[in-house]
Amino acid sequence: MKKLSLVCIALLCLARLNAQEYKPSAANLKQREWFNDARFGMFIHWGPFSIPGAGEWVMNERKVTVENYSRLEKFFNPIDFDAEKWVSTAKNAGMKYITLITRHHDGFSMWDTKYSDFNIMNTPYKKDIVKMMADECHKQGIKLYLYYSLLDWRREDYPHETGKTGQFSGRKGHGDYATYLQFMKNQLTELLTNYGEIGGIWFDGHWDQTAPEGAADRSSRIDWKYNEIYGLIHRLQPQCMIGNNHHMTPFAGEDFQMFEQDLPGENKSGLSFQQASAHLPLEACITINGSWGFNLTDTSYKSKPALIRTLVKSSSLGANLLLNIGPMPNGEIQPEFIERLNGMGEWLKTYGESIYGTTAGFVKPQSWGSVTQKGNKVYIHILDPKNASVLFDKFPFKKITKAYLLKDKSAVKYSLKNGSAAITTGFSNTEIDNVVVLDVAN
Repeated sequence: MKKLSLVCIALLCLARLNAQEYKPSAANLKQREWFNDARFGMFIHWGPFSIPGAGEWVMNERKVTVENYSRLEKFFNPIDFDAEKWVSTAKNAGMKYITLITRHHDGFSMWDTKYSDFNIMNTPYKKDIVKMMADECHKQGIKLYLYYSLLDWRREDYPHETGKTGQFSGRKGHGDYATYLQFMKNQLTELLTNYGEIGGIWFDGHWDQTAPEGAADRSSRIDWKYNEIYGLIHRLQPQCMIGNNHHMTPFAGEDFQMFEQDLPGENKSGLSFQQASAHLPLEACITINGSWGFNLTDTSYKSKPALIRTLVKSSSLGANLLLNIGPMPNGEIQPEFIERLNGMGEWLKTYGESIYGTTAGFVKPQSWGSVTQKGNKVYIHILDPKNASVLFDKFPFKKITKAYLLKDKSAVKYSLKNGSAAITTGFSNTEIDNVVVLDVAN
């Protein structure tokens, strides 16, 4: 009996080891490389939750029951939605990819799914949003990533008894994760089979089954069986990247790491206690105002200069910026968002070289600004030109062959002595970012 037990234990350990092993395909590694160079994407939070105009958590925060929330399906008729305009808006902003909500925590599916009646085809609109966005992204050369919620505030089979949220939706039954897991697999199979090439799947909701962020033990109260979910995705589309917004160190099988309302290494939102991965591509998802979904009363829009500085700082940390919009329920993107996105696009026409395809700077962001790098070029982003000069005590290159402003190629004074470099400033205070290019050599 002891020998049999030891064999069983050994087999169990081997199974766990195999589940943890993940060797990304060549196509996946290529997609990671593309993603890491892209640097700028658009997040879109939109669905029936947009109708009350109180953000995407309205069902949970207002303690709306499943029966009452389901009535929103009959009101969702986005007659002004235009996929071409949405994708063009992202493209004109200089964004390289779009991450679209396909199913949020309220359980509404934005596509023609066979596995849930609570979906876009049962609204007055009756058109497949995911298909229209996928077709337009492929047409305009924008990569499409898909957000998919792991939790559900409506379904009885989701393990809601152990969840932190959705406790006022009126569910009285017991969760059955085996059934719920199969439901998710079925929907993910649809998304990765019927809509062409997908850049990645952006999971959210793991935290519903853990202690709060910052707790010593954030073990999940359920076994999500990620090896099965991730394995399915990588089999269906080997290049498809997987990210999971669990606010923890990346799990086996994940291809990028995201930070919610934070840049890597910061924790202003109280959600990002995890360390930034040294091996996976990084992404910071940030809102333009204070809300993800449409919010009638939230007018705290970040300024164009503030958003550009966030993009610069994110790039200098080696991370993408996934900038969010929460369109109105009629399908129109509000003008405050359009204005800021267009402004960022105009800025990138001149300064995109210092953002796209760059790596993290040799120093972390400073009070005066940030640094990005690409090949033999170092981009010094002087966001605060009040300093008389910018000093680098330990400059990692032996030579500076040229220094000039990126916007007009005019020469910039510099010195390099005994491993210390200095860039003389005195630049225009009207510029959001005075970008100095250093051609360097060793």
